Amino acid sequence: MSALTVREAGLEDAEAVLGVIHRAFGVRPVLDPPSTAMHETVESVRTVLSEAGGLLVLRRGLPVGAMIFDRSRSGLFGLRRVSVDPAHQGHGVASAMVGVAEDVAEHHGCDGVWLTAREELPETLSFWQRRGYVRIGADESSLQLGKTLPVTRTLLTAEDTRQLGTRLAGLLRAGDLLVLSGGLGAGKTTLAQGIGAGLSVRGPITSPTYAISRVHPSLLDGPALVHVDAYRLGGAAELDDLDLDASLEESVTVVEWGSGLVEGHSDDWLELRLDPVELAPGEDGRVIGVRPHGPRWVGVPLRATTLAP
Repeated sequence: MSALTVREAGLEDAEAVLGVIHRAFGVRPVLDPPSTAMHETVESVRTVLSEAGGLLVLRRGLPVGAMIFDRSRSGLFGLRRVSVDPAHQGHGVASAMVGVAEDVAEHHGCDGVWLTAREELPETLSFWQRRGYVRIGADESSLQLGKTLPVTRTLLTAEDTRQLGTRLAGLLRAGDLLVLSGGLGAGKTTLAQGIGAGLSVRGPITSPTYAISRVHPSLLDGPALVHVDAYRLGGAAELDDLDLDASLEESVTVVEWGSGLVEGHSDDWLELRLDPVELAPGEDGRVIGVRPHGPRWVGVPLRATTLAP
């Protein structure tokens, strides 16, 4: 397989981008209403490239893939006219292009990516679903799909971890499920303490290892915090005995050591992994990875909140 070159398209690439779009959309089945992609011109593509940008994929020096961007939604990065030349399908062109587009979105500080896809094209929908895109809306002819981008940050101190939890709490609402993972001493309970402080719940919040689950009522008529430690549980069956479903909709639920056990309790959850890291000889910190799952998090400013100083 020849190597692919994926690069941001310049104004001088408008004709090449247009050619890929027309070749790709020209062989698609006739849809009702029909796609407007064949109405694109060099001028219209050049205008979009100048305002929002796009990508061009080359294989053996030939243009084989293209897309244009949409920057009309605050905090979100739109993908339009995602196109692969029919003669070059099956070479990973679309996957490579989407990966670069997500990197560009991250570089621009966007929290997520969105696009529209036709429901009549199941293979297209399957492609996006395999890459973590979920349905976030629909209109008469198309589905809107979205994906919130994961975030990684280094935390220098336990207080940094606690403050991050406090900031994240400002994004939370009743029904949210947070799954915390990482080794012993990685800072999971410290993060939960910050979340509890941000939610203004009754404390203190400590490791619930022996009690397994504790409920912290709100002091301000907000959602309660259900804090669970699944470390000593033998599996999902024992977790079911806690009857989390009974309180999930009314509370913010934080589960330490819950990876692989609790995700089935909700279509949406926030995965937070903490790992110790040596910043310098004798100086330790933590790296936190925030990975959202489900449509709930599309459009939520996780990146700005996680990376805030």
